[in-house]
Amino acid sequence: MHAVTPDPSAASAASAPASTGIVVGIAVIAALGGLLFGYDTGVIGVALLGLGRQFALDDTTKQLVTGAIIFGALFGCLATGPFSDRLGRRRMVIFVGTIFAIGSIASALAPSVGWLIAARFVLGLSAGSSTQIIPVYIAEVAPPKHRGKMVVLFQFMVVFGITVAYFTGFALGEHWRWMFGLGVVPAVVLLGGMAFLPESPRWLVAEQRKDEALRVLERVRGNAAAARAEVAEIQTVAQKEPTGHWKDLAKPWIRPAVIVGAGISMFSQITGNNALIYYAPTILTKAGFSDQAAVLGTGASTVLVVIMTVIGSVLVDRIGRRTYLLWMIPGSIVALVVMGWLFQGQGPTNDVSRWVTVGCLAAYMMLNCGGFGVCIWLVNAEVYPLFVRGKGASLGAFSHWIFDLAVTLTTLSLVTWLGATHTFWLYAVISLGSLVFIYFLVPETMGKSLEEIEHELREHRFYPYQRKRLAPTR
Repeated sequence: MHAVTPDPSAASAASAPASTGIVVGIAVIAALGGLLFGYDTGVIGVALLGLGRQFALDDTTKQLVTGAIIFGALFGCLATGPFSDRLGRRRMVIFVGTIFAIGSIASALAPSVGWLIAARFVLGLSAGSSTQIIPVYIAEVAPPKHRGKMVVLFQFMVVFGITVAYFTGFALGEHWRWMFGLGVVPAVVLLGGMAFLPESPRWLVAEQRKDEALRVLERVRGNAAAARAEVAEIQTVAQKEPTGHWKDLAKPWIRPAVIVGAGISMFSQITGNNALIYYAPTILTKAGFSDQAAVLGTGASTVLVVIMTVIGSVLVDRIGRRTYLLWMIPGSIVALVVMGWLFQGQGPTNDVSRWVTVGCLAAYMMLNCGGFGVCIWLVNAEVYPLFVRGKGASLGAFSHWIFDLAVTLTTLSLVTWLGATHTFWLYAVISLGSLVFIYFLVPETMGKSLEEIEHELREHRFYPYQRKRLAPTR
């Protein structure tokens, strides 16, 4: 057994003081891309109620309208990685806001279902891009001590956007065109804010623009000596492999990062997360609630997700990403089991069982969305080496969206074929599998610089069991 000596430059960079106010400002403005993503994710669940009546949509067509944004996201997230490596992180965030504004206007003006599906595909390009580029951009600017909460701002904006969408939908009733059109507002704010934000210092170093990177770090760290040390550390790592290609993700030493990033993304979807966000109002109306009560009940659930995301943004930098997930997921399994039991036979048949269903839905969304949701983009922004970080984050986002599409296109059909009870229980079993995956394979990245995490990958100390095996004997 042997101990691995930590890199002293990494330690100094991690402990260097940071100008937190500037970093928070950067993170908040950039994370508005998450608000766009969240708003459109949530608004379709409400809009389907009015859309379904105006265009006489059956379950299959509803799933196509909902899934169009996810199909577009598959292309958006894959294309963004190479472009962000070539053109820069900041320019791609600006791209996200521009495309979202165009898609929102097109959705609001849709004269037919076909037009609406095409417009939501355009929105998907933006949504997919946002899940790749914004967490990476924030992670590359934030200091290690605060990186967790800074990146989780993106997820906070996502769930806040979902909440805004549900309550906007409740207020607007069946005026679905206004619901879509209002998405332009945060897009314009994002575009205005990005005009004043700097480029990622790590991307600048990778592009041999050391002086610009140093100026950015001096601004956001508030300490010239710490900025110089961090630039030197980034340069040391960047020089090992200055350029990356898709095939590099298959290298044996990078493969653990791919497994963890893509695996976390996969489990965030196949445990039923977005399925219930998209279709919760539909499910609640089948449980006997009116349209307005179903929308209001789902909206109230998303408020709890927002609160849990705020709590999670603090906890991931105090107890760690891995521990946080291991705490949250068991409760979501219990909620799914109880909800499945309540939908047996004729489903909830009285007021008590209906409100217990709402409570289980709220608990599930709070614990599952508040668990996976807080960590998915954070982990994907942290685990990949610098030279393939853009493409690695794209792969993680692709995993999220491809499984999101699969779940979106099957949820209502599963409820029809298996019944709500067995659908919920299926998600519970998959959630149990996610716990096993997290326990054995997901590493703890709390408090480490991105360069330290890359060093652990290279030294085969990435998985939890690898670090235990290499721990010094006493």
